[in-house]
Amino acid sequence: MFVLDEIRQRARLIVGPILGVSLVAYFAYHLLEGDRGLFAMLQLSHEIQRAQGTLADIRAQEDPLAHRVALMRTHINADLLDERARATLDLIGPDEVAIFYNNKPQSGQGQTQGGQTPAGQALAGPVQTGR
Repeated sequence: MFVLDEIRQRARLIVGPILGVSLVAYFAYHLLEGDRGLFAMLQLSHEIQRAQGTLADIRAQEDPLAHRVALMRTHINADLLDERARATLDLIGPDEVAIFYNNKPQSGQGQTQGGQTPAGQALAGPVQTGR
């Protein structure tokens, strides 16, 4: 009986510090690891630095483009701006037809005698009317 009382008494003395050390170890582990730990914070700070570098590069590319757009707004009418935007972006409206042609005919292609084009080939330039 004396041995059991001694074990209980020593267990009471040991349980408190063991629980304290366990809590400290638990919080220390989660301070370092996990979604909000120090390692995650370091990784996120590196990602933020990379993203800021990318943002700086994009803004450096954007500044000349913004300047060109500002010049277009002051020197070009709306129709010409629309035409250039469509040509650059390769866009057409749903009710429009695209006609592709080469400015320079390749060898063996182009106009035949009499100013007519062979069947199935596009014209090598704008159509002229006989006025």
